[in-house]
Amino acid sequence: MAATAASLEQITYTSDDTLRWYSPEPSLAYGFCATCGSSLFWRTTTLPNELSICAGTLDLPTGLTTTGAWWMSEHADYHTPEPGLVEHPFDG
Repeated sequence: MAATAASLEQITYTSDDTLRWYSPEPSLAYGFCATCGSSLFWRTTTLPNELSICAGTLDLPTGLTTTGAWWMSEHADYHTPEPGLVEHPFDG
């Protein structure tokens, strides 16, 4: 999943009527749409003033660029690693 992040003071919602949060543990929460189930956000207590935003929820053009990739050793055969991209190993 591609994502970006912003500080909480940079974020405004036009509506949060269908926004729900799921917290599988006290330090982590996932925001999703209660109507369709789409992932929207996640937050962690290690970065309390930041909200991670699922990039697929943003209107185009986003202006985003890929800066890192996680768990590349587990990537599917249809994903082509980008040359020079910082890769983070699977540690599970």
